[in-house]
Amino acid sequence: MKILVVSHTYIVDLNCEKFKTLAQLDPKIEVIIVVPKKWKPGGVQNKIMETQPRVEGNFKVIPIYNFSQNNQGLLTFGTDIIKLLNKFKPDIIQVEQGVKSFAYAQLITLNKWLNLKAKNVFFTWWNLPYESKFPISYLEQYNLRNSHGLVAGNQDAADILRDHGYDKAVEVMPQLGVDEVLFSPKKQPDLATKLGIKKEDFVIGFVGRFVKEKGILTLLQAVKSLQKKTWKLLLLGRGELKNQIIEESKKIGIKDKLMIIESVAHDQVPQYINLMNVLVLPSETTYQFKTLTAVGWKEQFGHVLIEAMACKVPVIGSDSGEIPNVINDAGLIFPEGDSIELKNCLNQLMLDPALTDKLAEKGYRRVLENYTNKALAEKTLKFYQSISDISKINK
Repeated sequence: MKILVVSHTYIVDLNCEKFKTLAQLDPKIEVIIVVPKKWKPGGVQNKIMETQPRVEGNFKVIPIYNFSQNNQGLLTFGTDIIKLLNKFKPDIIQVEQGVKSFAYAQLITLNKWLNLKAKNVFFTWWNLPYESKFPISYLEQYNLRNSHGLVAGNQDAADILRDHGYDKAVEVMPQLGVDEVLFSPKKQPDLATKLGIKKEDFVIGFVGRFVKEKGILTLLQAVKSLQKKTWKLLLLGRGELKNQIIEESKKIGIKDKLMIIESVAHDQVPQYINLMNVLVLPSETTYQFKTLTAVGWKEQFGHVLIEAMACKVPVIGSDSGEIPNVINDAGLIFPEGDSIELKNCLNQLMLDPALTDKLAEKGYRRVLENYTNKALAEKTLKFYQSISDISKINK
């Protein structure tokens, strides 16, 4: 089976592990990932990145000249993509730029013009209800009409596209898996000592952006009246809310319990997660549905949850977006924005070590079964096989 994946996401080598693993599942599988030759991610990496080719056996990353360099919806490619398609002749073409993507329409059209007869698949995270207006509505319907498969990063995304008329195969799974070797249970006594964390401290952790929608202010309200057992609040990340977090912690009298660690390299994140007795993701939905558009945000997945689970750290999450589906019965869920219920969840774990251990173990098993790169690669392959012609499966 020959698989072509198109996405700006894979300009980062670490993000390629799922598809690299997929290429290793069977010697008859070949995977080529097409990435933009130049891309400007924005945020902390607000500079143009020039991607390089990568070849590892049956797995390749090939940069192709692209037009838009910082808008994923407008991403399209130059004529080199035609040469690649003609030479590779993929069985599956998966474009991970969303349903209203010009790149997806471009690949669908080239698939037809070149008579490749590949199955068209797209990936989307978009989990807010919306209406499309011409000409975008035409683009969306063209893409949906010519799709054979949808990979949705969350259940809401799948449901929304069903409402928009998509009636073919769907698989719900995240875009990226977790590295169970990097994210694994490992004691961190030296780092704990360095940060002043004592053995008896119950460490409540958060990893992510310091922005209002991540619910950090609700977390502060929840911990301010916790029972007297010694505890610490470890926040790992950065963002516009930092100064407000510090001021609020002073106001409610927990400044001495607060530890803020600025964002660290990804391979160092597991060290800090392994200091935690619980990780909390208290995300809060902010979207409002306005004329033809959805404005705001709700949690699309919560990747840090599976990273914590892989470290055997129990998790607590709000009911925003996909969080309840990610956690399932392997953690605790509270109504978003409800600091009292969050406090109750924290108290349960602080006062019941057996429950803490039980949830840590359940979360760990859930990650290994569902969210490692290998688990997602196997799930992806089964999905491709389900929409492919039998004659092409063993090609």
